[in-house]
Amino acid sequence: MLLIIVTALSQQAGAQSPVPPGAAVERVTGGYQFTEGPLWREPGYLLFSDIPANTVYKWTPGNGSEIYLKPSGNSNGLAEDLQGRFLLAQHGNRRVARIEADGTEISLASHYEGKRLNSPNDLTVKSDGSVYFTDPPYGINSSQEELGFYGIYRLGADGVLTLLDNSLTRPNGIVFSPDEAVLYVNDSQNRKIYVWDVGGDGLLSGKRLFATMTGSGSADGMKVDVSGRLYSTGPGGVWIYAPDGTLLDRIDVPGQTTNLNWGEPDRKTLYITSGANVYSIRLDAAGTRVNRARTIAPERIVLFNNYPNPFNPHTTIDFELPERSAAVIEIFDLRGTRVKTVAKGVFSPGRHSVSWDATDDRGHRVPGGVYFVRLSAGTEILMGKMVLVR
Repeated sequence: MLLIIVTALSQQAGAQSPVPPGAAVERVTGGYQFTEGPLWREPGYLLFSDIPANTVYKWTPGNGSEIYLKPSGNSNGLAEDLQGRFLLAQHGNRRVARIEADGTEISLASHYEGKRLNSPNDLTVKSDGSVYFTDPPYGINSSQEELGFYGIYRLGADGVLTLLDNSLTRPNGIVFSPDEAVLYVNDSQNRKIYVWDVGGDGLLSGKRLFATMTGSGSADGMKVDVSGRLYSTGPGGVWIYAPDGTLLDRIDVPGQTTNLNWGEPDRKTLYITSGANVYSIRLDAAGTRVNRARTIAPERIVLFNNYPNPFNPHTTIDFELPERSAAVIEIFDLRGTRVKTVAKGVFSPGRHSVSWDATDDRGHRVPGGVYFVRLSAGTEILMGKMVLVR
């Protein structure tokens, strides 16, 4: 019965707009040529591409922006792998590349069956270490094309490159659902989002239309939150969909909106690249992240000690699940009153991380003191103690 109730609550949460009343984007930095591929990295800065400038910039709150990597291979989408190494989809170099810890840049994928890739555009990392990416021709002209199609690829942790699909006119944004059971890819010029089932071997099946955008413009980068809502850049800004494809809301963004990603320690700030600028907006939702520790399924449900502890105001809560199941993370005070539901949804096997920002369900700051975190998964309930210092 608990499983049914939690699943229902998760579906209900995914059907609500995460945009607070009256919220609007704020410009955080600007004056570039054409921005793309935002990526938040610890200990607390944002990277983003300026494609024609052949540069990746680093923006730090309070300190502004500086050049991080130049030349960047005319990078577009950016990501991190399971080891925290920097990944780039490069238009100019026509490849997916990785920056090693010593700064060395290596090519991960540049050819398929002996022919050069078109122009890798965006990428996402799966918890098994594989990299999925799209390869439209936006960075080249027709005379440079060698493949004759525009593909969706899987680069396995073993280095094997597999073509998954070549049916889209311009495959672009790409992202997994939180449990990695499905993969979303949008067809940029047609303003359509498609979804596939992801098999145990990482291959795709069951292609179906998820949503169609209207208006003047193109579909581009995509991300999801922990409740499974899908965020896609498109005409006029960011389009937000429930897991069943229902349009929940749209965030208006000036300029040609290109990509987005979650940032800040609690991953509730959405950073958005659009034209010459980068914008941000705080949402009532937390973004997913690739779990670097999730390589094999654990044998039992585990709730780890939060860190840091004591904390102010952010702390991270890790937990492990032996199988795909519904789970709820809640915070209670010393009186046993529920303060906040931090996360609820259906999670895949392995280790997961969520954050609490020391606010209640209404977004109000809670006082310092002792609190308890409760993990409910299946028929099991686990508790942990944490200390908030104000």
